[in-house]
Amino acid sequence: MIKRLGLSVFLIALVGFFSFTNAQKDRWQQKVKYEMDVTMDVDANTYQGKQKLHYINNSPDTLFRAFYHLYYNAFQPNSMMDVRSRTIADPDRRVGDRIQNLSPEEIGILKVNSLKMEGQDAKFVHEETILEVDLPRPILPGETVVFDMDFEGQVPLQVRRAGRDNAEGIRYSMSQWYPKMAAYDVRGWHANPYIGREFYGNFGEFDVKITIDKNYTLGGTGYLQNANEIGHGYEDEGVTVPSPNGETLTWHFYAPDVHDFMWAADPKFTHDKYQMDNGPMVHLLYVKNEKTEENWGELMDYTVNAIKFMSDNFGKYPYDQFSVIQGGDGGMEYPMSTLVTGHRNLRSLVGVTVHELIHSWYYGVLGFNESSEPWLDEGFTTWGTNVVMDAVFDKNENFIQDGNYRSYFRLASAGYEEPLTTHGDHYNLNSAYGPGTYSKGAVFVEQLTYVMGKQNFDRAMLRLWDEYKFKHPNGNDVIRVMEKISGLELDWYYDYFIASTKTIDYGVKNVEAAGANSTKIALERIGLMPMPLDVVVTYQDGSQETIYMPLVIMRGEKPEEEGMPKRVKTQKWPWTSLSTDVTIDRPISDIKSVEIDPSQRLADINRANNKFEVSVEMEKK
Repeated sequence: MIKRLGLSVFLIALVGFFSFTNAQKDRWQQKVKYEMDVTMDVDANTYQGKQKLHYINNSPDTLFRAFYHLYYNAFQPNSMMDVRSRTIADPDRRVGDRIQNLSPEEIGILKVNSLKMEGQDAKFVHEETILEVDLPRPILPGETVVFDMDFEGQVPLQVRRAGRDNAEGIRYSMSQWYPKMAAYDVRGWHANPYIGREFYGNFGEFDVKITIDKNYTLGGTGYLQNANEIGHGYEDEGVTVPSPNGETLTWHFYAPDVHDFMWAADPKFTHDKYQMDNGPMVHLLYVKNEKTEENWGELMDYTVNAIKFMSDNFGKYPYDQFSVIQGGDGGMEYPMSTLVTGHRNLRSLVGVTVHELIHSWYYGVLGFNESSEPWLDEGFTTWGTNVVMDAVFDKNENFIQDGNYRSYFRLASAGYEEPLTTHGDHYNLNSAYGPGTYSKGAVFVEQLTYVMGKQNFDRAMLRLWDEYKFKHPNGNDVIRVMEKISGLELDWYYDYFIASTKTIDYGVKNVEAAGANSTKIALERIGLMPMPLDVVVTYQDGSQETIYMPLVIMRGEKPEEEGMPKRVKTQKWPWTSLSTDVTIDRPISDIKSVEIDPSQRLADINRANNKFEVSVEMEKK
């Protein structure tokens, strides 16, 4: 017995060793497979569910505890979300004190009644929106275990993202509705309570059966497996759908390679669908009335064109369907789908749909952590929204990211900006979170085109997609991809612009004659963040030339960019120097003006000192 025990311990250690060494060769991440069977009571707005979870521990760690998210418990008076919403200085108007005023029939409930791991009872405690589980035995590295759970829920009156009977009368917006295993990665467990921000989960498979009143039309994540028995517009062309036996239907969805599962339902939904060439089936589900019929009738074409543009430029959409569904409280992304409120003008409707669609690339497939690095998901998506809207809705003749830059400039001057490394729930103010994660995040992306060159950036975006889809890249991963493509060192850019609130401010201090046929340009750095500069000299005859000033710490140069004046001089600038002079071999009488970054991609908080006009009096001197 002693010998066998020793051998077992040795084998366990060996398994752990090989799992660890294998994990070092590639990026490990946990995998999940959910099988859920849910029955909905549309009169009581409650549901009963069974969940079987296959959990694969691909980490090099032995797990002794586990955690599930129980998001609906946030919608109860005196929950952490309720308290935070009532005590923050600038509450989200969609929440405010609404949770505190919910009646017992309107609150959200998500309760686990039993939980077993490999047939053994697991001890657990409900800690509001987190289920804390003491495992009956450890889960070893490389091991797959099965959890069996019985749970029940009550759908809250729609307050934030999820719930029933939203402001537009949609019955069910079923997001964050099931017990969801918390993510575990190189940083450990992410058992963050649901306070108000967004989500992070393990990639895997979802096999979900939903039994509900037969009059309801459903849509959301996944592929409907029994479309020809269900109907509701999902059936194949020419199929006669049998009449249901009884008062309910059981919808069966399957979703591979996703990290969440959302569904929505309403008995009044209109269901339109369109099969793209070399692309997904696009579904629109909405309640047709005088507020929706015209604009939703036009939405399909815009959605299809946006998917095609994103697939052509940033990576091919990998799923076979995408659903735009009227519901929720604004716009919110989910795998293969989005919830958007529908009573909007056309531009607003297209804009919110495009924004949530683009999340499918960054939240959905790359899987940026929306909780701890919300700037990554919202920044790339907000940047992409302007790019795609410019391509598919209307052409903007001006700088298309100007609104994001102006929003960031207001934040930078307001005095309450926080580093973008701040966890989404821990910003002191909503008015710091929004302009920071959305606008400054978008500025980070656009400014990368300035630092590394647009051609390199475009190549890097495709490299990011190819290298990290379904792998949860973080901010450092993004920077490393940009470095690999550009050949530049860019850690300083992340450290300054993301991990600090230091700002950029450069100025052309003076332009003066340095001799009969030469001119000296005096440049200064006023802000605390160093950046490379494109300095454009405009001559009296209208011609232009560029002086390129890379930082020494970049350890290289970006290539010349299309659309920029010819580069005639490159001069490196050490970040420790607050000023520098550049001499060009042209008399001052030839020069009309000198300007730092006429492309406006440099996030210089004071552009008033970026341009220096050469006067007649100066030429005489």
